[in-house]
Amino acid sequence: MMNKPGSGGLGAIALVLLVLAPVRAADAPGILWRTTSQVVMAGMPYSPPPHTAEICTASEWTQPPPGGDPGCVSSNFVRVGNKATWTMRCGGRMPMTGTGEMTWDTPDSYTGVIHATAEGMTMQIRLAGKKIGTCDKPLG
Repeated sequence: MMNKPGSGGLGAIALVLLVLAPVRAADAPGILWRTTSQVVMAGMPYSPPPHTAEICTASEWTQPPPGGDPGCVSSNFVRVGNKATWTMRCGGRMPMTGTGEMTWDTPDSYTGVIHATAEGMTMQIRLAGKKIGTCDKPLG
């Protein structure tokens, strides 16, 4: 039995390409961010130093960046396009209420601010984040 010219060539090439094709790893479930927050209060002679942390979030944000007082609860998180807003309420030693907003300046970075009021004082908590990799256990 004689093979037609070229009849097995395409199959052999396809097999070689399949074997040599890189195996794509499953996408990691989370994004690793390096975040910075800093409290700024009007009338204060200095601000506390910024706080930097690494957090693992879901690929699609459904809540504000974590951090701060564990007695704080965020709600009403809404993301539209590259902007998100939310409200917050904190109990504990210094009850506080506020609103937050953040903007993804690029897919790999964000900036934002929380405007908060506690015991008649107002403050801003400035936020910034930079994507630094992927992670396996997103918060939330």
